[in-house]
Amino acid sequence: MRWIFVIIAGLLATGLIGWAFARADAAKLAAQLRIAGPLLIGAAGLALLLLGRVQLGFMLIAGGGALYASGRRSRAAMKSPGRRSMVRTAALDMELDHDTGKLEGIVLAGRHEGKVLGAMDLSALLELHADLGADAESSQLLETYLDGRFPAWRKDAEADMGDRQRSAPGSGAMTEQEAYQILGLEAGASTADIRKAHRRLMQRLHPDLGGSSFLAARINQAKDLLLSVQD
Repeated sequence: MRWIFVIIAGLLATGLIGWAFARADAAKLAAQLRIAGPLLIGAAGLALLLLGRVQLGFMLIAGGGALYASGRRSRAAMKSPGRRSMVRTAALDMELDHDTGKLEGIVLAGRHEGKVLGAMDLSALLELHADLGADAESSQLLETYLDGRFPAWRKDAEADMGDRQRSAPGSGAMTEQEAYQILGLEAGASTADIRKAHRRLMQRLHPDLGGSSFLAARINQAKDLLLSVQD
């Protein structure tokens, strides 16, 4: 009787796992597996208990619980609840939420002064982009915002923007205060905190991972400046 129960449970579990694999995208699937793995190990331990393999069953249940607890600690360590980075140029003041990767900002100068980017439609944002003209840093920062909010916006932009889009990100002078804001740190942060914040942000914003070349350059610049001050 116990064998029939185990076989039915195994078939149901296999079906559910197959259904989840078929419907989940890669990112969600990875997150689900980090939770499902320990649960499956625990379920296997429970099945062994029902079959009379008490010692091995308890070992698997304990191992699944330890693995789940370890995963929770790792996920908690990777998060930075409420932490934000600030990037400011001559025309824009932008804020990056570390947890969501979302950019938001406000216009500091020009005919759109005082407007929040999130409240502007694509046509208004393209007008702003044209207004920025020779302000390369502000243009690149706005392009980063547009890439995240309107992935296909470049198709509607003027053809002569191409050279500026392919140029290397600017690296204007940066103060210590700006460097701390970019990394989302308080003034006086330790070397370990600086490296940790840099690594966390680059894992989200590195160009090879689909991030922003401009923001990655600013993050590297902030780290180098703060580490040089501490040396």
